[in-house]
Amino acid sequence: MERFAIKDLLKWKESARRKPLIIEGARQVGKTWLVKEFASRYYDNIAYVNFEEQIFLRSLFATDFNAERILDAISAATHTTIVPGKTLIFLDEIQEAENGITSLKYFRENAPDQHIIAAGSLLGLELHKQSSFPVGKVQFLTLRPMCYLEFLAAVGEERLVGFISEGDWKNINMFAPRLRELLKQYYYVGGMPEAVLEFSRSRDWAEVREIQNEILKSYDFDFSKHAPSEIVPRIRMLWNSLPSQLSKENRKFIYGLVKEGARAREYEIALQWLLDGGLIHKVSDVSAPRIPLKSYEDKSAFKLFALDIGLLGAMCGLDSATIVEGNRIFTEFKGALTEQYVLQELLLRYEPYYYAKANSRLEIDFLIQRNEEVIPIEVKAEENLKAKSLRQFVTDNSTATAYRVSMSDYRAEEWMTNIPLYAVSTI
Repeated sequence: MERFAIKDLLKWKESARRKPLIIEGARQVGKTWLVKEFASRYYDNIAYVNFEEQIFLRSLFATDFNAERILDAISAATHTTIVPGKTLIFLDEIQEAENGITSLKYFRENAPDQHIIAAGSLLGLELHKQSSFPVGKVQFLTLRPMCYLEFLAAVGEERLVGFISEGDWKNINMFAPRLRELLKQYYYVGGMPEAVLEFSRSRDWAEVREIQNEILKSYDFDFSKHAPSEIVPRIRMLWNSLPSQLSKENRKFIYGLVKEGARAREYEIALQWLLDGGLIHKVSDVSAPRIPLKSYEDKSAFKLFALDIGLLGAMCGLDSATIVEGNRIFTEFKGALTEQYVLQELLLRYEPYYYAKANSRLEIDFLIQRNEEVIPIEVKAEENLKAKSLRQFVTDNSTATAYRVSMSDYRAEEWMTNIPLYAVSTI
């Protein structure tokens, strides 16, 4: 399979200001596969250390950060001759090594010519625990589930990927029926690499669902293994409330849907744990649609989304029969899957927010900041082209660029542009 993040890694490799790279991302999004594939294409060899499996190496950084000693040890343990620029040093499950993350600072200072990537399960949790984080000495890359275009490539539709990537609307419109059918499949399969790989091989919906359920079980196991015992029940309740939160037309996350009478302060730590673990996405409301959006963030009003649309469908018990039932899959759970899908696509380039105007029914599903412009995006699960909130927003704010995402074909109107759901990546 092809992951677009390979291009990001190549850019890192060729950068004059290259630093040790930390790859973040939830468990099972394909971090290890990505780095190994990258190394096989662009390096002579790889020195691969897995601190979870190679227990004897966990004390590698315990006594000191002498680069020569550490590199000699890695070379011996991996049976690899390490040559700067030709060897990729991959420190996997680095959170298991004592002082592992701190060591990256000293690699940067004392061995800057070495190409080093670090990754790990639930690494976001570990990074937030660090008392001596290598600030300014490392770079970051977040790996997310496979997007729709990566899914298309995995199932052999590279030509369609090319049409969308190039914004070739003539051909995109010509192949719209096929793209809609493939999008239905993506809604069910999602972007977890193991599920996509199985589907590309077998087209077996039951096998895909079994893989998704196994991933969900592994996440539940992580709650017990890695989270403080006193907050595990709250993590589970919050996690399990996601389908009901998304299937209701709420203007913000409702703690009462987690547990009757629940209060925000009771779930703050549990919420942060899930965010740090990369298992959920938080989209905040803004008090005003102005630049920069971050400065107008309302931290008390937000929506939560799942890591992956396929996993969300599994959590909801989505039946594979919906894939062949017209457009039902797009409207299932009141369009929750569609909003989840659009968010995942936007996250590849932007940090989305939403806007719910006080004392008004006006609500914009997503706001993004592009250059010096705030751009509203309204999401429609069908071909319902009424966009009252979007039109009102454009009028009130003299917005130059606005998007409606729907099942309708591409068309540019005077006040907004309609983007087909299967081409959200063109925004």
